[in-house]
Amino acid sequence: MSRRVVVALLGPVTWTPPGIDPARWRTALAEDVVDLLATLNEVETAVAVTSRDRWLADAVVWPGTQVYEVPEPTSNAVFAALAGDRAARDGGAGGYDQVAVVAADAPDVPGLTLGKLLRPLTTRPVAVAPVEGSGTGLLGVAARLPVPAWLPALDLDTTAPAEVRRAAPSPGDVAVTAGWHRMRGPADLAALDPAVEGWEATRALLSGRPV
Repeated sequence: MSRRVVVALLGPVTWTPPGIDPARWRTALAEDVVDLLATLNEVETAVAVTSRDRWLADAVVWPGTQVYEVPEPTSNAVFAALAGDRAARDGGAGGYDQVAVVAADAPDVPGLTLGKLLRPLTTRPVAVAPVEGSGTGLLGVAARLPVPAWLPALDLDTTAPAEVRRAAPSPGDVAVTAGWHRMRGPADLAALDPAVEGWEATRALLSGRPV
């Protein structure tokens, strides 16, 4: 059975609602994504962060959560860290077989959406989930390890699924799965549904309560 991990990439947040402290906003978003990952079945979870932002990981992770420090907040850096971890364990036999990297500014993303990101890896080497709403980019990217050599440098804030498919030997090597919104502008904020369970830290911050 494949060993799978979903990694929340605690990268920079590009937008903060007016009147809210950016550090508190970023922390609330990350906390909600990390809490969501903890509910997923049949996968392990981790976070990735640069050394400069290690404080954020320390503020939101659950006890025992693996934290990967990466040189830059990119999915490729996370893949490299996981590949190194795989090689270090039992000569390459004890690490992960599949990894998904997801942005940490999607506090209300459904677990089912993240599950769909991993599902195509049974038959394809790479899968991407696009961003819905404001701007371009990806919600997340998943790949088998070792990552294919053709996979380009990815920026979750700007890379479009079509760019990844063009880099592949065949477009069919890249599955495009269900997308979701990230909190990158007023329209995304308006898309948060108060009737949906979860995203408690973000909800509390927006309502003016302490988080």
